[in-house]
Amino acid sequence: MASRPPKAPAKAPAKAPAKAPAKLPRAAEAPFDAGAAVLHAWATGDAITRYLVEKLDDAVWAAPPPGGKGRNIAAIAAHLHNVRVMWLKAADRENAPPAPLDRQTVTRADALAALDASHLALRRVLAEALAAGGRVRGFKPDVVGFLGYLLSHEAHHRGQMSMLARQLGHPIPQAAMFGMWEWGSRGRGVTAGTG
Repeated sequence: MASRPPKAPAKAPAKAPAKAPAKLPRAAEAPFDAGAAVLHAWATGDAITRYLVEKLDDAVWAAPPPGGKGRNIAAIAAHLHNVRVMWLKAADRENAPPAPLDRQTVTRADALAALDASHLALRRVLAEALAAGGRVRGFKPDVVGFLGYLLSHEAHHRGQMSMLARQLGHPIPQAAMFGMWEWGSRGRGVTAGTG
């Protein structure tokens, strides 16, 4: 007669999960202000664009792109400002927009000054839209969508600038490449009101 295998030992009853310690009360915090966050995000995105323009090697600013086709870095910087001006003309008819930049002759100093002016003018458009129910004249669906459009457009062209600098033999220094992704660091020095 074959012997039976021994029975497995009985399992110990499962213990009840340990209770999480009670959360300590936190100091009173101001409620989240979505409008201020929109303005701060715009100021931070602009600061990152200007940070890149400042970090570019002088040798690549007006250098022709590899293959001779497309915009050079100076023309891309002018394009960023000029697209901002285009939106200002559509969304803010009460105020004269900053002058557009000539992509053939723009200097780095010209670009930085123009980007500052168009940043502040668009900050006003965003603030007015936030105060008036979220609508931006000439743009749908709303102010948050407009912010997303602006930030995406500029990030796309920052990528082009970075790629062109590398192709031209003067890549953005590694610290600056990482610096463009340090949203908290770039945003620390800006305010929603003055950027």
